Amino acid sequence: MINKNRKSVKIFNVVSDTLIIVLSYVISMFTRYSVLNGSVTVNPFETRFILVVFVIALGMSVAFQAFNKSYLNVIPINLVGTLLIMAFFFVNRDTEFSRWSLVLFFAISSLLIIAKHALGHKLLSNNASLGYGNRTIALAGSGKMAERYKKDMEENFPNYKIVPFDYNADVDEIVIALEPEETIKAVDVIKFADKEGIYVSLIPFYSDFIPAHPEIETFGKTKLINLRATPLDNYGNAFLKRTADIIGSLLMLILLSPLMLITTIGVKLSSPGPVFFKQERVGKDKVNFQMLKFRSMRVNSEENTAWSTGVDSRRTKFGSFIRKYSIDELPQLINVLKGDMSLIGPRPEIPFYVSQFKEEVPLYLVRQQVRPGMTGWAQVHGLRGDTSIEKRVEYDIWYIENWSLALDIKILFSTVFKGKFVNDEVL
Repeated sequence: MINKNRKSVKIFNVVSDTLIIVLSYVISMFTRYSVLNGSVTVNPFETRFILVVFVIALGMSVAFQAFNKSYLNVIPINLVGTLLIMAFFFVNRDTEFSRWSLVLFFAISSLLIIAKHALGHKLLSNNASLGYGNRTIALAGSGKMAERYKKDMEENFPNYKIVPFDYNADVDEIVIALEPEETIKAVDVIKFADKEGIYVSLIPFYSDFIPAHPEIETFGKTKLINLRATPLDNYGNAFLKRTADIIGSLLMLILLSPLMLITTIGVKLSSPGPVFFKQERVGKDKVNFQMLKFRSMRVNSEENTAWSTGVDSRRTKFGSFIRKYSIDELPQLINVLKGDMSLIGPRPEIPFYVSQFKEEVPLYLVRQQVRPGMTGWAQVHGLRGDTSIEKRVEYDIWYIENWSLALDIKILFSTVFKGKFVNDEVL
């Protein structure tokens, strides 16, 4: 219930923040061009301008929620949004816009957003159903599952009081966390909770196999738990992610084309061979595809079975440079545009290692339920190259089960800023 209510609050924040940002644009433009009598050749309140500002504002609002650990995060996100609006005006060339109007926009929107979130946090601080206030929970069970629940609650909701369950407890909620041999007792606990009108929740003993957001289907009186349902099984979510991939990869290919041209020349001059290194990788639904990279090594016979290490004699000097700054990965934007990959997702592996890891690492092939990505949740946590496969899979599965557009934006920012914004609380 807590997570459901918190998600509703975050959705409200996205909507309200978007409206506040658009309102800030209107106020700043009105102030600059009407109150201060600035000169303008085109009306900044035309529908096309408002529409672009709305799209940018929506992206900013999602980013606010993705990086909601501190009010200070509003400032850099607002700055990026302001620069995007400035870039649109510049490229559009239809209006002699005033930079002071954008300074006003940045200041007004930052102040309003920070004030709104500060006020909202104060209003919600005493709401127990959102996990902020005091609440007493009776815990039925004393085994491994119960201890894990108690520890998680103490770390995430320290103001909640956890007490042992008894049939006279005056509590706000009952949580059942029984071991397999004790599950018969759950029936009596549930009957007691229903009789007393107390909220009751159940942690099944097989919870380790249940995803973060399980899907329950009902056939007559039968309830079926889909253990591998993910947010991207929803057609709307899948369409949203694919649309973001197409737009994002196109924009980056255009913006980075000068760098890619220079890299092409550098690769050709560094050693004989093709510009692109093509390697077979395993993609969504275990379908193989040819992943593209700028070639950073001399042509060799181990390219389909050998990992590259930090110091590798096969690399050229120019190859070492483009590997250091991940420039060699840029051609994968073409894979994203084609649909082989996504901007964000588990990194794809070569078939040689997939065959090996699927036998050794639990849930390894669950990663193949989504498109592989240029960067991912595991990578921004430092799990790249020759690191723990088990840990990498753990982070990849978490990403798949908790996907959201806000999470993708967070990973994108964290990739650019070397993992400085990673945390697990997302929209």
